[in-house]
Amino acid sequence: MEAERTLREEELTGLAELAAQLRVDSIRCSTRAGSGHPTSSLSAADLLAVLVSRHLRYDWSYPGNRANDHLIFSKGHASPLLYAVFRATGAISEQELLETYRQSNSRLQGHPTPVLPWVDTATGSLGQGLPVGVGIALAGQYLDKLPYHVWVLCGDSETAEGSIWEALDKAGHYGLRNLTAIVDVNRFGQRGPTELEWDLDTYRRRVEAFGCHPLVVDGHDLAAVDEVLGRARQATGPTVVLARTVKGKGVPEIENRPDWHGKALEPDRAERAVQALGGVRQIRVAGPRPPAAPPAPAPARKAPELPRYEKGAKVATRNAYGDALRALGGVRPDVVALDGEVSDSTRADKFSEAYPDRFFEMFIAEQQLIAAAVGLRVRGYRPFAATFAAFLSRAYDFIRMAGISRADIALAGSHAGVEIGPDGPSQMGLEDLAALRAVHGSTVLYPSDAVSCAALVAAMVDCEGVSYLRTTRGKYPVLYDNGDDFPIGGSKVVRDGSDVALIGAGVTVHNCLAAADELAREGIDARVVDLYSVKPVDRQRLLDAVRDTGGRLVVVEDHYPQGGLGSAVLESLADLAEPVRVSHLAVRGLPGSGTPAQQMDRAGIGAHAIVSAARALA
Repeated sequence: MEAERTLREEELTGLAELAAQLRVDSIRCSTRAGSGHPTSSLSAADLLAVLVSRHLRYDWSYPGNRANDHLIFSKGHASPLLYAVFRATGAISEQELLETYRQSNSRLQGHPTPVLPWVDTATGSLGQGLPVGVGIALAGQYLDKLPYHVWVLCGDSETAEGSIWEALDKAGHYGLRNLTAIVDVNRFGQRGPTELEWDLDTYRRRVEAFGCHPLVVDGHDLAAVDEVLGRARQATGPTVVLARTVKGKGVPEIENRPDWHGKALEPDRAERAVQALGGVRQIRVAGPRPPAAPPAPAPARKAPELPRYEKGAKVATRNAYGDALRALGGVRPDVVALDGEVSDSTRADKFSEAYPDRFFEMFIAEQQLIAAAVGLRVRGYRPFAATFAAFLSRAYDFIRMAGISRADIALAGSHAGVEIGPDGPSQMGLEDLAALRAVHGSTVLYPSDAVSCAALVAAMVDCEGVSYLRTTRGKYPVLYDNGDDFPIGGSKVVRDGSDVALIGAGVTVHNCLAAADELAREGIDARVVDLYSVKPVDRQRLLDAVRDTGGRLVVVEDHYPQGGLGSAVLESLADLAEPVRVSHLAVRGLPGSGTPAQQMDRAGIGAHAIVSAARALA
């Protein structure tokens, strides 16, 4: 192999010159912008010079090449270095680097995002790049079966994040020989020394404990770096390069000082630094090219034959999720599923039994669950990731960053609300609708029966951005006919009426129907609206309800009052000139244990509470 021979003197000189250019450009662009992280870039410049010149197989003119390696900057604050690499490869111009970095409307944002075609995922929230890299590597080794390698540059500070170790654990579990983490151990974080500083032996032992192979190296010894990167590519399992580096390397005024994190050099100091590094260079580097890859299979667009349910039969929507996901898998080979060790409850096990080669168990590691879904999406797959609704809160930052990446991923949260019964509040997702509604570009769905749930699962497969489906633990009557249409952004009038509108989603639709029966016996004509699309919400349906009932609405949700269904309704109607009287029933206290009916009655979202609220309005 090329990497196994000793580098010639002229090759080492060329690598040193490229590393100097990367340092100079990192300083120049951040100084011009007046902000950025040059010292975090300088420490890793030698690593990137060797990687890009000798080991990263990438066609820079065609980032869509399926055989390209993947380069992820988990330490996204080192974006000056990444963009300097892009300049050196000819992907961007010197003018774009110097004049647009961190400027308004620029592609070169303070932290990388996929607005750049060479960037797979948004980074900057530390501890996320490596977990996404695991997802990409899973696709390469188990689905694509292509020889591309995933290289992830990590900072030593972010190894304090549990998500880094979730990633290494799953990399070891799945034996990801196509994944290499390069840890830039420069020993300084934002405010001073890192936890382990330069204790590379402790890093090594921790990496080994998670089933990965550590490769310890002086991160400024170009020949040694070249040797370990070559070994990493040929490894039989996941590798972690532990590179001892110096923060601010190459600039004597700031080298190995703790007080320069996140600070651009002033123009005069920057000029001295550039001169110390030998001045501006115009080096272009191509690097090794990827091998030829077979063309991507044509995407399947055949509609699935969705499961059918008898009207009135009691079926849990979580069961319908599993049934529909399995049906999708039969016609869409790009559909993959992941779960957080609760697939027998989320019913993702129905997919895993039918398509085990497209199912990935992430165990109880919800951050890695979401990150792996994002990584699989990078490779063109349509991932569905499921766990309990409450446990998605552990991964919320990953969901938020998926929104920034504009990743098309589908999430399913089961066992939501007080409806789950005796398990108690630790298991009750009561914040999930608010959290997912707040994610940029998200879609939030909460079906009330099996037919609507199956239809919405089918709709999610081609939904852009982060989509979320909330499912119910208990079994409830099927309300709709097989084949009914449930467009995202729509709703259903389950029962018509003109005195008051009862608006629910999921389990509360059934409570509203029970309340409507009681109200009818009192002579009150109640409309029941199934607002299954919480975001986007069906504003026109709400306007119709306001007009037809004289503005009398009862909104009922198995969720805390902040940010959920009631908020969606009130936000949608906020600009109405005509008066609207809204009674908002939600879970306002801290639940305990009890049967589902007891829990909903105690929370004030059961049929009796709905009747009282509607009676007061009507």
